[in-house]
Amino acid sequence: MRNVSLYHHLICFSLLLVTHLTSVSSWKRDEFRNCNQTPFCKRARSRKPGSCPLITADVSITDGDLTAKLISKNLENPEDQSPINPLILTISVHQDGVLRLKINEDPSFDPPKKRFEVPDVIVPEFLEKKLWLQRLSEEVIGGDSGPSSVVYLLDGYEAVLRHDPFEVFVREKGGKRVLSLNSNGLFDFEQLKVKKEGEDWEERFRGHTDTRPYGPQSISFDVSFYGADFVYGIPEHATSLALKPTSGPGVEESEPYRLFNLDVFEYLHESPFGIYGSIPVMISHGRARGTSGFFWLNAAEMQIDVLGSGWDAESGIALPSDQSQIDTLWMSEAGVIDAFFFVGPGPKDVVRQYTSVTGTPAMPQFFATAYHQCRWNYRDEEDVAQVDSKFDEYDIPYDVLWLDIEHTDGKRYFTWDRVLFPHPEEMQNKLAAKGRHMVTIVDPHIKRDESFHLHKEATQKGYYVKDATGKDYDGWCWPGSSSYPDMLNPEIRSWWADKFSLENYVGSTPSLYIWNDMNEPSVFNGPEVTMPRDALHYGGVEHRELHNAYGYYFHMATADGLVKRGDGKVRPFVLSRAFFPGSQRHGAVWTGDNTAEWEHLRVSVPMILTLGLTGITFSGADVGGFFGNPEPELLVRWYQLGAYYPFFRAHAHHDTKRREPWLFGERNTELMKEAIHVRYALLPYFYTLFREANTSGVPVMRPLWMEFPADEATFSNDEAFMVGSSLLVQGVFTERAKHASVYLPSGQSWYYLNSGTAYKGGRTHKMEVSEESIPAFQRAGTIIPRKDRFRRSSTQMENDPYTLVIALNSTQEAEGELYIDDGKSFEFAKGAYLHRRFVFSNGKLTSSNAAPSASGKRQFSSDCVVERIILLGYSPGPKSTHIEPANQKAEIELGPLYLRNGRSPTVFTIRKPNVRIADDWMIQVL
Repeated sequence: MRNVSLYHHLICFSLLLVTHLTSVSSWKRDEFRNCNQTPFCKRARSRKPGSCPLITADVSITDGDLTAKLISKNLENPEDQSPINPLILTISVHQDGVLRLKINEDPSFDPPKKRFEVPDVIVPEFLEKKLWLQRLSEEVIGGDSGPSSVVYLLDGYEAVLRHDPFEVFVREKGGKRVLSLNSNGLFDFEQLKVKKEGEDWEERFRGHTDTRPYGPQSISFDVSFYGADFVYGIPEHATSLALKPTSGPGVEESEPYRLFNLDVFEYLHESPFGIYGSIPVMISHGRARGTSGFFWLNAAEMQIDVLGSGWDAESGIALPSDQSQIDTLWMSEAGVIDAFFFVGPGPKDVVRQYTSVTGTPAMPQFFATAYHQCRWNYRDEEDVAQVDSKFDEYDIPYDVLWLDIEHTDGKRYFTWDRVLFPHPEEMQNKLAAKGRHMVTIVDPHIKRDESFHLHKEATQKGYYVKDATGKDYDGWCWPGSSSYPDMLNPEIRSWWADKFSLENYVGSTPSLYIWNDMNEPSVFNGPEVTMPRDALHYGGVEHRELHNAYGYYFHMATADGLVKRGDGKVRPFVLSRAFFPGSQRHGAVWTGDNTAEWEHLRVSVPMILTLGLTGITFSGADVGGFFGNPEPELLVRWYQLGAYYPFFRAHAHHDTKRREPWLFGERNTELMKEAIHVRYALLPYFYTLFREANTSGVPVMRPLWMEFPADEATFSNDEAFMVGSSLLVQGVFTERAKHASVYLPSGQSWYYLNSGTAYKGGRTHKMEVSEESIPAFQRAGTIIPRKDRFRRSSTQMENDPYTLVIALNSTQEAEGELYIDDGKSFEFAKGAYLHRRFVFSNGKLTSSNAAPSASGKRQFSSDCVVERIILLGYSPGPKSTHIEPANQKAEIELGPLYLRNGRSPTVFTIRKPNVRIADDWMIQVL
């Protein structure tokens, strides 16, 4: 009987796997719920403006916060005549213009359970920056019958709690609004209840039943952004950078933007459907007012409408008419209101304010910012060795080789297939000898096999997520029958982290790093290919309440494991597919299972830009597309664009043809090699930008409007982007393109990277494009550090000399920065780094220390020198320079813009000044 049972299980799993893989060919919309099939979304969308019955009462200052009760004008819920209990409201003010609003049920009325509040996302430093309110003032707003409460937020800004009707808004001292909540009266908070006899709370979808033991518990409210031309954010969706209206007159697409982490094969572009990650952060920008932001810390499913102009034409609600605004509707299945208002007023201010709450991006190891080569799957050790040697044979640098699920023993993670990978340590050490690294995949589903030590231990310790009946949840994924560690529990996260030690992860070495996939979590036979909402976690928390954060906790535990492995001295590298606010502190993410299509190449830009706006700067898309076989032209264009992604990795599905760069003919190999060389030359610049992100939250890859917030032509441009403040990149997204239209923002000239030719800003240029590159420009007035010698890997470039590319503006001035540390340890956090500032002015280039001075700092130095200084836009004249303090001369002569390209144009170059990068010095043009 046991064999028969096993046979039946294998048949079932085979059918599930076939179903899952056949969905690759076409995304099946009906496998996932839409708003009309999601009761809380349908209910929220049906509410009319002004329907909120709540008013504010019992306002006071308590423990430095403004506290109040929200009570209903109606004594009973009109739907079921149940009493409407008061809600507790708390407003706290934090440094740098951050307002926090919390609304929850009143515990004194003894609700059936405690509503879930997401832990371990807000960084402790933020809580320490609370401003203790001492007093509040009162003011009558408009024609209200009574006063409202006003508190200080930031110099020039105030927060207002309107009493009747209930509303919260932030305004400038002069009275102009910035952000508001419940201005349209759409607020609704479904309170937990005890089930009455005969009530049916169950929800059913495609054969799955959600028991919903605590009944409806959704929350919805409207948020308005004033002085806004566009809104952005709320990843992850494969759609435009500027969010399009989803409801209102003339809106064709009627689905809201969904935030619900799902394993979506071959997702559609230009769709509001949610995919692998969720960050409930929206940022508005407009010429009239600048930038503001709103963040709702909630891990349950969320749906968000961007309401089109005229959506409320019949509401009769009078809002300030002297300000343009964009209204939005936020809906969530569960949780509490824990919301943050960011006043800006600039784009970088909002990102800084948001990352002050959830943390700035982790500083990556240097190697991780270089090129990664991945495939599902490199077959065996011989395949790995051959791929590695081919990169050397074709003189193509790379830093990381990746192994997907087939390297394991029967999809048991932390193991190796001993036939295909009999000597894993030796394999890794051979790569490490060239300065290269390896990444292996570790997913959250653990194979339910009594002979598998990990499963046996997790079962004995009770570490798995439970189903609604309290048994270990059993779902199907790559290994077949699987269970999932309950990563909400800190004890289980610590246990998981220990599994990455060299002792526990047999066959691993210090040069091995980790890839977390399928951590939405993906469950092939679950509702919507994920875990049931009524599954149970630590503390009795339902999966519906924390779903979007499951992958975040898994990512966190894995990154902690790599830190533990290195005794707290070595930075981790972990790539995750699922993400949530705070994921930026733990590693990189990518945009998931894209397709080898031109439209997927194009949509990668707004997807990565949106991630950067919402804190996650270390991100990229699979170069070449995960599914399908790209034509050589598409693959080349993807390498040319991907070279500027913050995370640069090629990846492909196992059913696709092999596509390493040397497999498409000599010419295409040269083109892909050149694209990779562009990335390696710019690694010093990228690493400097990663440090900027680590300290300020400002992303590496930026929308044009982040650098040019007053230039309206940039506000909805999502085919071009900035890398830092100095480089502008325009993708080529069509087949056999001969021209590309490139808008160069106003204020400065721009130097074409290929030729050094200057182009005027403030206009659109029709650029001729060839197969050799995509349009990229250096902004006048900037200095970019490069390394122009190419090695097998980035780690072998450590001692190579620098090139400084100075792009002079109309006043013959420029400035730039360079950040250097040891590229791998946490010593930089103790001050062991170099931060140099370069300024060219009055014919003189100076290098000075940009690091803050502090006693007791760790020391770091470098013997690297500056080998060449390129002067773009230099007015011909003097031919030599004087160097101090060395008291030496260096000649200015025509030299190649790039050393690697025999046809490189010539530009004015200061040759071999040989000044140390770590020193203060001055070079005067004579």
